[in-house]
Amino acid sequence: MTVRFVRPVSSSAYLAKKMAWSSLLLLLMAFAAHRFGPLTTPSFLAVVILCAVLGSLSIPLALHGLVQLWTTGAQGGIASARAIILALPAIALFAVGMYLSETRPALFDVTTDIADPPAWQKQPVADQLWLSQPTFVSPASRELQEETYPGITSRRYEGALDRVYDAVIKVAAANRIKFDKDKLAKGQSQKAKPAPSRTPQSGVGANGAASSASNPAVNPPATDAAPPVPDVVPIPLPRPSPALASLLPQAQAKGDLSLQGSMRTFILGLPFDVVIRLREEEQTVLVDMRVASRYGSHDLGLSAGIAQSYLRALDAELLGIAPE
Repeated sequence: MTVRFVRPVSSSAYLAKKMAWSSLLLLLMAFAAHRFGPLTTPSFLAVVILCAVLGSLSIPLALHGLVQLWTTGAQGGIASARAIILALPAIALFAVGMYLSETRPALFDVTTDIADPPAWQKQPVADQLWLSQPTFVSPASRELQEETYPGITSRRYEGALDRVYDAVIKVAAANRIKFDKDKLAKGQSQKAKPAPSRTPQSGVGANGAASSASNPAVNPPATDAAPPVPDVVPIPLPRPSPALASLLPQAQAKGDLSLQGSMRTFILGLPFDVVIRLREEEQTVLVDMRVASRYGSHDLGLSAGIAQSYLRALDAELLGIAPE
């Protein structure tokens, strides 16, 4: 009688493979919808947690399939190995987030000027859903930032305001910071109003020469009369760059020029709000920056990284006029 060996099948190994595939596919779809689509950050983080849970549950099942392969020769060894590999991205992403939340200070707003941070032109508002974010930054948070990130300080550059402004715009574009176009368009639409002409007297019209010619009794001709003085005398003024000239009407009374915009991180597309303030003081320009996470009360240290990267690039761009 022939004995035929029937190899058992590890159901846990194949179940682990299905769960790991589901975790990876769901993570990829959430990543694409958040980076390029309408998925908000709180929803994306919730999906990441769900994917990490699915991936974590698939790991014990995959290990059980490997044990069955070793002890009874059950089928499913390859499925178990694939399940472990497919579950790693979601687990790794969640693990990195937890590590940063434990090792980085609990901040969501950093600035170069702790005493007088640049003010928002329009307060960023976002639906936090299941996340929470304080409505204001406490003095304790500012002190924590000063202790943790001492390199985030104001920058003072020697040079004209328009030159520093051009460098600020150039470095912002290189760092994927996009300023609000509606504010720029509003500034460009504000033009200086023409000076009102003097009220004509004794029948003299707006065009004095034409009126005099038509009414010689009012203005008799004179051979030795001095030339007429124009109503409006142009005053020569320095001409800044066109972009800066459009924003000068929005400058504050004390000479500040604020630019507000936003940016997204390169990989995950996490949104951050940015405001840059330029303050002209005698022959120098003081540049301050403020970066805030749009969602949550912990930015995982990304706000400080954005500010430090921008300030280093600005120092390199203005090295020729920056003080030593």
